[in-house]
Amino acid sequence: MLKNDMTLKKDDQDLINASLARGWVLEPDAKMLLRSHGFDVPKGLVTDDSETALAFLEDRKAPVVIKAVSGKILHKTEVNAVVTGIRDESTLKAEMERLLALDGCKTVLVEEMAAGIEIFLGAKNDPQFGPVVILGVGGTAVEIYNDTAIRMAPVTENQVAPMVESLKGRALIKGFRGKPGVNMETLAKTVAAFSRLAMVLEPNLHSIDLNPLICTQTRCVAVDARIMLQKDPC
Repeated sequence: MLKNDMTLKKDDQDLINASLARGWVLEPDAKMLLRSHGFDVPKGLVTDDSETALAFLEDRKAPVVIKAVSGKILHKTEVNAVVTGIRDESTLKAEMERLLALDGCKTVLVEEMAAGIEIFLGAKNDPQFGPVVILGVGGTAVEIYNDTAIRMAPVTENQVAPMVESLKGRALIKGFRGKPGVNMETLAKTVAAFSRLAMVLEPNLHSIDLNPLICTQTRCVAVDARIMLQKDPC
């Protein structure tokens, strides 16, 4: 259940403070923060042990994704630090060994995979206006087409549908050619809660991106989360 009265808990602030020197929050910590505020994130674990990861894979009975956890790797795709669709033990162990050899990587994040419509949900802390929320079609498409809707926080649930309607790619979100769209009520609640979280994080926030936020008819799950920080409070 997404929370309507968000405040930054002591554990959250401690996490932020511990990440300030790096300038960004490690993905497992970012998802822990999101989960603590009621956001839907994939089930997963952080480990350096292939047997632990294998037990997770076997328990899921479905493909998993593994990601390098390193304070020296911000853009994982640039160094091939994300592996999706892992189904078997040999692939899991080989890819874990490769990831653990990357710069600064001592553990990996092993997660269930989510399928659905990819949405970009982000916020930037504008020096003049404070957090502004950005919504668009997710994945690499948001960078290629620059098809986004922007609103100042806080964003209400009633503002989300007009944001979607303003997108050129709105049919990808609403559904077309017989394909189902996302649950707009769930998306609206997620965007509104996200805007409140950005406001709570504002003192140390540079930006926060959920890309992609994967949405279906039943859920919106943050499969990737990046929180960029600024050391000097606003």
